[in-house]
Amino acid sequence: MKRKNIALIPAAGIGARFGTDKPKQYVEIGGKTVLEHTVCIFQNHPSIDMTVVVVSPEDVLADGFQTAFAGVEVWKIGGRTRAETVRNGVEKLLETGLASADDNILVHDAARCCLPSEALTRLIEQAGNAAEGGILAIPVADTLKRAEGGRISATVERTSLWQAQTPQLFRAGLLCRALAAANLEGITDEASAVEKLGVRPLLIQGDVRNLKLTQPQDAYIVRLLLDAV
Repeated sequence: MKRKNIALIPAAGIGARFGTDKPKQYVEIGGKTVLEHTVCIFQNHPSIDMTVVVVSPEDVLADGFQTAFAGVEVWKIGGRTRAETVRNGVEKLLETGLASADDNILVHDAARCCLPSEALTRLIEQAGNAAEGGILAIPVADTLKRAEGGRISATVERTSLWQAQTPQLFRAGLLCRALAAANLEGITDEASAVEKLGVRPLLIQGDVRNLKLTQPQDAYIVRLLLDAV
């Protein structure tokens, strides 16, 4: 039986660092919200079987979003943290039978709306059949400094360092088990939860265009990238 590839987009955050009157996933760039741009990436990819967006139970901006995208599920079961939101989404996928334990879950940041299709293809082709899963990531290019009291305390060796991106692809059963077992307070991505089980996910070459909209100035770069598509 064919293993399904299910995109899970946690979108329950408030985007406090972005400095707008609405969560950053609902900021409009180029006539569409950031979330719409992100969903379109997966809707237009031939290897994605289903897309699920998990939002906050209080999110009124998500009302009507599902009707705009055929085949997209919008669930108001988001948690207090990103990890809780992902855990809730994976558990519901398994409980409802929409996913089996052996299906692939591709967790992707709602605010990474410039993910190139070829990077998504590369992740699915190289990690889609790997029991340990894998993530998109790029080698750290800049010199890194450790800070203490506003001053440099050390230069960090960067040779083996990678910057994690999303999607992060794992079997539903493994991801559910990892998020149930981990202390979610310190979990900032799915790979870190899986690593706590002793699993070593694959690092798949990501793309510098796959940036995360975090600060207001990032919107300028995102607009340029979307216009170039």
